[in-house]
Amino acid sequence: MAEDLVLETWDLQCERNGREHRTADMGCQQLVVRRGQPFTITLHFSGRSYEEGVDKLAFNVETGPCPIETSGTRSHFAVTDFPEESGWSAVVQQQDGDSLSVSLCSPPSARVGRYNLTVETSTGYEGSSYHIGDFVLLFNAWHPEDTVYLRDEDERCEYVLSQQGLIYQGARDYITSTPWNFGQFEDDILSICLKLLDTNPKFLRDQNRDCSRRNDPVYIGRVVSAMVNCNDEDRGILAGRWDNNYEDGMSPMAWIGSVDILKRWKKFGCQPVKYGQCWVFAAVACTVMRCLGIPSRVVTNYNSAHDTNGNLVIDRYLNEMGEEDRRSRDMIWNFHCWVESWMARPDLAPGYDGWQALDPTPQEKSEGVFCCGPAPVRAIKEGDLQLKYDIPFVFAEVNADVVYWVVQHDGTQKKSTHSSIVGKNISTKSVGRDSREDITHTYKYPEGSEKEREVFAKAEHEKSSLREEDEGLHLKIKLSEGANIGCDFDVFAVINNNSDTERVCRLMLCARTASYNGTVGPQCGMKDLLNITLAPWAENRVPLRILYEKYGESLTQDNIIKVVALLTEYQTGDVIVAVRDVYIQNPEIKIRILGEPMQKRKLVAEISLVNPFAAPLHNCVFLAEGTGLTEGQQIKELEEPVEPQAVAKVRLDFVPSQAGLHKLMVDFESDKLKGVKGYRNVIIAPQPK
Repeated sequence: MAEDLVLETWDLQCERNGREHRTADMGCQQLVVRRGQPFTITLHFSGRSYEEGVDKLAFNVETGPCPIETSGTRSHFAVTDFPEESGWSAVVQQQDGDSLSVSLCSPPSARVGRYNLTVETSTGYEGSSYHIGDFVLLFNAWHPEDTVYLRDEDERCEYVLSQQGLIYQGARDYITSTPWNFGQFEDDILSICLKLLDTNPKFLRDQNRDCSRRNDPVYIGRVVSAMVNCNDEDRGILAGRWDNNYEDGMSPMAWIGSVDILKRWKKFGCQPVKYGQCWVFAAVACTVMRCLGIPSRVVTNYNSAHDTNGNLVIDRYLNEMGEEDRRSRDMIWNFHCWVESWMARPDLAPGYDGWQALDPTPQEKSEGVFCCGPAPVRAIKEGDLQLKYDIPFVFAEVNADVVYWVVQHDGTQKKSTHSSIVGKNISTKSVGRDSREDITHTYKYPEGSEKEREVFAKAEHEKSSLREEDEGLHLKIKLSEGANIGCDFDVFAVINNNSDTERVCRLMLCARTASYNGTVGPQCGMKDLLNITLAPWAENRVPLRILYEKYGESLTQDNIIKVVALLTEYQTGDVIVAVRDVYIQNPEIKIRILGEPMQKRKLVAEISLVNPFAAPLHNCVFLAEGTGLTEGQQIKELEEPVEPQAVAKVRLDFVPSQAGLHKLMVDFESDKLKGVKGYRNVIIAPQPK
């Protein structure tokens, strides 16, 4: 009778498996692997070596608090000669004296999460069991049978592995990009993402059912979309706030990455972090999804409709002075960000695989919870509103009509002959480059096309036929040159009379500071011309000077001034409305890298910005971070105020930990100038061997 086989030590080969599974950036302290792909462990026996035919070797993997075979959260499997396709398998790779290399593999449909790994040895009737550690299993965009499989390697690198990116903001006529540190592989982020799954109410209600559904990216996406906001009192990550009162937390404009937010959430016992707005919610959700292995990207929709009553029409009421009147709950946001995640949709008819819209910003409830999606982008384009999940809401965000009603002093309402256009310049960062990719065509057919009409018929949406006729009056608002913070600038109402008859009109021009979600502040410029005579086929340009002394105090951190023009024709009583959001540009942050950038060697960045105001800036702070460059976030406070037109400058020392291309991201805060962003790409040479 052979003596017992005794396991002495083992090696989970975290480093080698991490490299092969593209998880090495998560550190080599824990084993992190992707589903459907083999990973190797080494077992060392004492006394004697493993003998095939004499010794039996088997493994147990378990995930969640109540692992059950039938729920897919537990599996027991013996060593076999070749891998099993449909379940977990273990195959001996090589034997070298007392050590044995075994290749383990999960099915590509396995539940993701943290697993316990146990090995059982038996010789004859005697057996022993050894708990040899735990590992984390992620989705696998490289495996053709995984539901998140993405064919293109460059796209997998951008949407799963890239830890930095750009998020588009500003206004439709002036698109800006802000850098963001997703940081999904930074220390502790994976465990925080897993904690998020274990904090969600569905898990707390039924742990077995929740864990058994963690093989499905649709389910995970829905959970993440709900848990990034805290509106359901579900211990979600972020509290949203849009009223410019952020003193008891961080202004949403001040964040430059997700890592800080996720770590704060964990540190303070899963209390919501203050404060987020749409791009912050979307970026944090993108970090969590990429961390779990689901390809994801942040997208921005300009002139985004928030249609609360589902009629696909956004009614706006203005008085004769161009001021908002009788607010309906329907809003037009300058821009709105959400996440797209790539996955198959076996729960739907064929044709809806691919990008799915997920919106973690709390707006409307879905199945009783503040979450939105995953909504197949293809279904939004085709107007298939009945499919899961929440397609009517996203369809309205990109397709609703805007009707302006001008409420006259006697209470009567005139419908404007102008319909502003919703769902423009839908944008995301390009793959492998710092440029903008326009993805509007994935959400909608070309305006005015036959296909667009078919989709609206299917969605029971009569697109208002307010295509401005070529005859008659046209009204546009134009900007002379860039509008820079601290400076005065001009906007122009441009009126065209495309007819043979002279027209006499009243023109009202009104400028107000505004937030990106459409709410407006005090007036900062106004002109009321009672008699404008327009000759046939003529163009008139009427300037309105907007002064810094008028807008400076009430400009929000969104840097937007909303200009409304009302043109009333006396003869017919017709009213034309034009609206333009003017984006006020911040000064540029300049970043100079001094020295030769090399891994594990000190590097210096010189960061500067010019005070654009006629008054000093107080309480100036630069914040900098970059995955692979800085250890977490670095904060540099300036001791002295920065005088008018003077340069605020700091030096930042850091030691890059990783070679390759990285972004150093910078945010500047002060009393008068907040949320100014800049970044610099830095290529770090590898440490010489």
